[in-house]
Amino acid sequence: MKIYTKTGDAGETGLFGGKRVLKNHPRVKTCGDLDELNSALGLILSSIKPQNPASALAHPLGQIQNELFDLGALVASPKAPFQPSQEESLKNAVSRLEKDIDEMTESLETLKNFILPGGSETAARLFWARAVCRRAERSLCEIKEEDPSLNHALIYLNRLSDYLFTAARWANKAARKPEVIWKR
Repeated sequence: MKIYTKTGDAGETGLFGGKRVLKNHPRVKTCGDLDELNSALGLILSSIKPQNPASALAHPLGQIQNELFDLGALVASPKAPFQPSQEESLKNAVSRLEKDIDEMTESLETLKNFILPGGSETAARLFWARAVCRRAERSLCEIKEEDPSLNHALIYLNRLSDYLFTAARWANKAARKPEVIWKR
């Protein structure tokens, strides 16, 4: 099977269900942002070796990659009804992210300043992934108005950006790298 189909050569692509839309359609844009976020996580995972102090993040980040792929499929399926199992899965994922955030936060100093992206390489990549996550969240807001069933997806992305921020701080602590404090 060839990877190229030539069906997108005129600037259109297909959503699940067969509907053809322009490649700048809000759903396609959101899928692209989710794909970029997933790729950012793949880059992070490729740099986390067993001896990396942040290696404990590998399993959760791999799980998040799968959830983002599922989320992209939901976004690309405008006519498919949101299944209760999908909603429950997102609710469970949000709860897991909150639990992980709380556990990491317990070992971190209380935030007293704004933190700039940086520190260890893993932390810097996590900060970048958080910024991509925020963009995906903004893109999802554009289509949520026409598809309110995506509300749990929006909650998931909001919590994921919090998770990535906290994971970046945690990765810096694990690597014994100071946080980069914003200076006026």
